[in-house]
Amino acid sequence: MTLAAFEALDYSMSPLGELILRRREVLSLDRAEVFEVKLNGEFLMSSIVNDAEIALAEFALPLVACDSCDVMVGGLGLGYTAKAALDAENVASVTVIEYLQRVIFWHQRELVPLGRPLTQDARCKLIHEDFFAVVGSPAKVNDRPAIPHSSLLDEIASKRFHAILLDIDHSPQCLLRAEHTAFYTSQGLKRLTNHIQPGGVFALWSADPPEDSLTDSLSSAFASVHIRESKFYNPLLDEQDVNYIVIAQRATSA
Repeated sequence: MTLAAFEALDYSMSPLGELILRRREVLSLDRAEVFEVKLNGEFLMSSIVNDAEIALAEFALPLVACDSCDVMVGGLGLGYTAKAALDAENVASVTVIEYLQRVIFWHQRELVPLGRPLTQDARCKLIHEDFFAVVGSPAKVNDRPAIPHSSLLDEIASKRFHAILLDIDHSPQCLLRAEHTAFYTSQGLKRLTNHIQPGGVFALWSADPPEDSLTDSLSSAFASVHIRESKFYNPLLDEQDVNYIVIAQRATSA
Protein backbone atom coordinates (compact mmCIF):
# COMPACT_ATOMS: atom_id res chain seq x y z
CA MET A 1 0.00 0.00 0.00
CA THR A 2 1.36 3.42 -0.97
CA LEU A 3 1.42 5.88 1.91
CA ALA A 4 0.16 9.41 1.46
CA ALA A 5 2.78 12.14 1.14
CA PHE A 6 1.18 13.88 4.13
CA GLU A 7 -0.87 12.41 6.98
CA ALA A 8 -2.24 13.75 10.23
CA LEU A 9 -1.75 10.65 12.39
CA ASP A 10 -3.34 11.94 15.58
CA TYR A 11 -5.08 15.02 16.92
CA SER A 12 -6.14 15.78 20.49
CA MET A 13 -6.83 18.61 22.87
CA SER A 14 -4.28 17.88 25.57
CA PRO A 15 -3.89 19.57 28.98
CA LEU A 16 -1.25 21.76 27.30
CA GLY A 17 -3.40 22.58 24.27
CA GLU A 18 -3.85 21.37 20.70
CA LEU A 19 -1.51 18.44 20.04
CA ILE A 20 -0.90 17.10 16.53
CA LEU A 21 1.23 14.21 15.30
CA ARG A 22 1.81 14.18 11.57
CA ARG A 23 3.87 12.28 9.00
CA ARG A 24 5.08 13.74 5.73
CA GLU A 25 7.55 13.12 2.94
CA VAL A 26 10.13 15.83 2.30
CA LEU A 27 10.65 16.10 -1.45
CA SER A 28 13.89 18.06 -1.09
CA LEU A 29 15.35 15.18 0.96
CA ASP A 30 14.58 12.44 -1.57
CA ARG A 31 11.11 11.91 -0.09
CA ALA A 32 12.52 11.20 3.38
CA GLU A 33 9.78 10.26 5.86
CA VAL A 34 9.50 12.72 8.73
CA PHE A 35 7.32 12.54 11.85
CA GLU A 36 6.53 15.89 13.45
CA VAL A 37 4.75 17.15 16.55
CA LYS A 38 2.99 20.50 16.85
CA LEU A 39 1.65 22.01 20.07
CA ASN A 40 -0.81 24.91 19.88
CA GLY A 41 0.14 25.51 16.26
CA GLU A 42 3.88 25.72 16.97
CA PHE A 43 6.44 23.21 15.75
CA LEU A 44 7.71 21.17 18.71
CA MET A 45 9.89 18.31 17.45
CA SER A 46 10.84 16.20 14.45
CA SER A 47 12.12 12.68 13.87
CA ILE A 48 14.75 13.95 11.46
CA VAL A 49 16.26 16.54 13.83
CA ASN A 50 17.19 14.49 16.88
CA ASP A 51 20.96 14.84 17.34
CA ALA A 52 20.73 16.82 20.57
CA GLU A 53 18.07 14.52 22.08
CA ILE A 54 20.43 11.60 21.51
CA ALA A 55 23.42 13.61 22.77
CA LEU A 56 21.57 14.21 26.04
CA ALA A 57 22.05 10.55 26.88
CA GLU A 58 25.34 9.98 25.08
CA PHE A 59 27.07 12.92 26.82
CA ALA A 60 25.78 12.15 30.32
CA LEU A 61 25.73 8.38 30.80
CA PRO A 62 29.46 7.67 30.30
CA LEU A 63 30.09 9.89 33.34
CA VAL A 64 28.25 7.51 35.65
CA ALA A 65 30.48 4.90 37.26
CA CYS A 66 27.89 2.15 37.24
CA ASP A 67 27.62 -1.24 35.53
CA SER A 68 23.85 -1.50 35.93
CA CYS A 69 22.41 2.00 35.94
CA ASP A 70 18.84 3.11 36.53
CA VAL A 71 17.93 6.12 34.40
CA MET A 72 14.97 8.49 34.57
CA VAL A 73 14.01 10.49 31.48
CA GLY A 74 11.77 13.51 31.90
CA GLY A 75 9.78 13.92 28.70
CA LEU A 76 9.12 11.17 26.14
CA GLY A 77 8.56 13.13 22.93
CA LEU A 78 9.42 10.95 19.94
CA GLY A 79 11.56 8.73 22.16
CA TYR A 80 15.11 9.46 20.98
CA THR A 81 16.60 10.22 24.40
CA ALA A 82 15.02 7.11 25.91
CA LYS A 83 16.29 4.94 23.04
CA ALA A 84 19.81 6.36 23.34
CA ALA A 85 19.76 5.57 27.06
CA LEU A 86 18.65 1.99 26.39
CA ASP A 87 21.47 1.65 23.86
CA ALA A 88 24.10 2.58 26.46
CA GLU A 89 26.14 -0.39 27.66
CA ASN A 90 25.77 0.40 31.37
CA VAL A 91 21.98 0.92 31.56
CA ALA A 92 19.71 -1.60 33.28
CA SER A 93 16.43 0.35 33.31
CA VAL A 94 14.90 3.48 31.82
CA THR A 95 11.86 5.08 33.44
CA VAL A 96 10.29 7.73 31.22
CA ILE A 97 8.00 10.28 32.85
CA GLU A 98 5.57 11.87 30.39
CA TYR A 99 2.83 14.32 31.32
CA LEU A 100 0.76 13.84 28.16
CA GLN A 101 -0.97 10.48 28.00
CA ARG A 102 -1.48 10.96 24.27
CA VAL A 103 2.29 10.91 23.66
CA ILE A 104 2.54 7.54 25.40
CA PHE A 105 -0.41 6.37 23.29
CA TRP A 106 1.54 7.16 20.11
CA HIS A 107 4.29 4.78 21.17
CA GLN A 108 1.94 2.07 22.39
CA ARG A 109 0.05 2.16 19.09
CA GLU A 110 3.36 2.30 17.14
CA LEU A 111 2.37 5.50 15.38
CA VAL A 112 5.97 6.75 15.70
CA PRO A 113 9.21 5.06 14.56
CA LEU A 114 10.48 4.24 18.06
CA GLY A 115 7.13 3.00 19.39
CA ARG A 116 7.96 -0.69 19.06
CA PRO A 117 11.62 -0.52 20.23
CA LEU A 118 10.60 1.28 23.42
CA THR A 119 7.43 -0.59 24.31
CA GLN A 120 8.95 -3.99 23.51
CA ASP A 121 12.06 -3.46 25.66
CA ALA A 122 11.41 -4.93 29.12
CA ARG A 123 13.91 -2.47 30.63
CA CYS A 124 11.79 0.52 29.60
CA LYS A 125 8.73 1.88 31.42
CA LEU A 126 6.60 4.70 30.04
CA ILE A 127 4.88 6.39 32.97
CA HIS A 128 2.06 8.92 32.76
CA GLU A 129 3.03 11.36 35.52
CA ASP A 130 4.18 14.95 36.00
CA PHE A 131 7.99 14.94 36.14
CA PHE A 132 8.05 18.05 38.31
CA ALA A 133 5.72 16.43 40.84
CA VAL A 134 7.86 13.28 40.88
CA VAL A 135 11.02 15.20 41.79
CA GLY A 136 9.33 17.41 44.36
CA SER A 137 8.75 20.63 42.41
CA PRO A 138 5.12 20.25 41.31
CA ALA A 139 3.66 22.90 39.06
CA LYS A 140 0.73 24.87 40.42
CA VAL A 141 -2.44 23.45 38.97
CA ASN A 142 -4.25 26.65 37.89
CA ASP A 143 -5.92 25.72 34.58
CA ARG A 144 -3.66 22.67 34.12
CA PRO A 145 -5.37 19.43 35.23
CA ALA A 146 -3.34 17.52 37.79
CA ILE A 147 -2.65 13.82 37.35
CA PRO A 148 -4.37 11.86 40.16
CA HIS A 149 -1.96 10.78 42.88
CA SER A 150 -0.95 7.14 42.63
CA SER A 151 1.14 4.60 44.51
CA LEU A 152 3.34 4.41 41.43
CA LEU A 153 4.21 8.08 41.91
CA ASP A 154 5.31 7.30 45.47
CA GLU A 155 7.40 4.36 44.25
CA ILE A 156 9.20 6.43 41.62
CA ALA A 157 9.63 9.43 43.90
CA SER A 158 11.29 7.33 46.60
CA LYS A 159 13.86 5.82 44.24
CA ARG A 160 17.36 7.16 43.59
CA PHE A 161 18.50 7.04 39.97
CA HIS A 162 22.04 7.00 38.62
CA ALA A 163 21.07 9.54 35.97
CA ILE A 164 18.15 11.88 35.34
CA LEU A 165 17.84 13.27 31.80
CA LEU A 166 15.43 16.14 31.21
CA ASP A 167 13.95 17.34 27.91
CA ILE A 168 10.63 19.06 28.58
CA ASP A 169 10.98 22.84 28.31
CA HIS A 170 12.52 24.57 25.29
CA SER A 171 15.08 25.94 27.73
CA PRO A 172 15.12 27.14 31.36
CA GLN A 173 14.37 30.60 29.93
CA CYS A 174 11.60 29.41 27.60
CA LEU A 175 9.20 27.19 29.52
CA LEU A 176 6.21 25.22 28.29
CA ARG A 177 4.49 26.36 31.48
CA ALA A 178 5.49 29.26 33.71
CA GLU A 179 4.84 27.04 36.73
CA HIS A 180 7.97 25.05 35.90
CA THR A 181 10.08 27.98 37.10
CA ALA A 182 10.36 26.63 40.65
CA PHE A 183 12.24 23.55 39.46
CA TYR A 184 15.14 25.58 38.05
CA THR A 185 15.81 27.46 41.31
CA SER A 186 18.46 26.47 43.84
CA GLN A 187 15.76 25.00 46.07
CA GLY A 188 14.19 23.00 43.26
CA LEU A 189 17.51 21.60 42.09
CA LYS A 190 18.52 20.70 45.64
CA ARG A 191 15.28 18.72 45.94
CA LEU A 192 16.22 17.00 42.69
CA THR A 193 19.44 15.66 44.23
CA ASN A 194 17.32 13.57 46.62
CA HIS A 195 16.47 11.41 43.59
CA ILE A 196 20.03 10.95 42.33
CA GLN A 197 22.61 8.48 43.58
CA PRO A 198 25.97 9.79 44.89
CA GLY A 199 28.18 10.24 41.83
CA GLY A 200 25.10 10.33 39.62
CA VAL A 201 24.32 12.94 36.99
CA PHE A 202 21.54 15.29 35.98
CA ALA A 203 21.58 16.38 32.35
CA LEU A 204 19.35 18.98 30.74
CA TRP A 205 18.66 19.72 27.05
CA SER A 206 18.31 23.38 26.12
CA ALA A 207 17.67 25.04 22.79
CA ASP A 208 19.21 28.26 24.13
CA PRO A 209 22.57 28.94 25.81
CA PRO A 210 22.00 28.45 29.56
CA GLU A 211 22.10 31.63 31.61
CA ASP A 212 24.48 32.15 34.53
CA SER A 213 21.56 31.99 36.95
CA LEU A 214 20.97 28.35 36.03
CA THR A 215 24.60 27.28 36.34
CA ASP A 216 24.81 29.13 39.67
CA SER A 217 21.73 27.29 40.94
CA LEU A 218 23.11 23.96 39.75
CA SER A 219 26.47 24.69 41.39
CA SER A 220 24.73 25.20 44.71
CA ALA A 221 23.24 21.70 44.49
CA PHE A 222 25.84 19.63 42.60
CA ALA A 223 29.60 19.06 42.90
CA SER A 224 30.34 19.96 39.28
CA VAL A 225 28.56 21.60 36.36
CA HIS A 226 29.58 21.89 32.74
CA ILE A 227 27.96 22.71 29.41
CA ARG A 228 28.51 20.90 26.11
CA GLU A 229 27.36 22.00 22.69
CA SER A 230 25.58 19.59 20.37
CA LYS A 231 26.27 20.88 16.86
CA PHE A 232 24.36 19.37 13.97
CA TYR A 233 23.03 19.98 10.49
CA ASN A 234 19.31 20.67 10.30
CA PRO A 235 18.15 19.32 6.91
CA LEU A 236 14.70 20.85 7.28
CA LEU A 237 16.20 24.35 7.49
CA ASP A 238 19.31 23.52 5.45
CA GLU A 239 21.58 25.09 8.03
CA GLN A 240 23.97 24.28 10.86
CA ASP A 241 22.42 24.44 14.31
CA VAL A 242 23.48 24.04 17.92
CA ASN A 243 21.74 22.97 21.12
CA TYR A 244 23.15 22.77 24.63
CA ILE A 245 23.49 19.94 27.12
CA VAL A 246 23.99 21.03 30.72
CA ILE A 247 25.47 18.28 32.91
CA ALA A 248 25.63 18.39 36.71
CA GLN A 249 27.18 15.63 38.79
CA ARG A 250 26.76 14.78 42.45
CA ALA A 251 29.73 14.14 44.67
CA THR A 252 30.57 10.46 45.08
CA SER A 253 29.73 10.69 48.78
CA ALA A 254 26.59 12.36 50.03
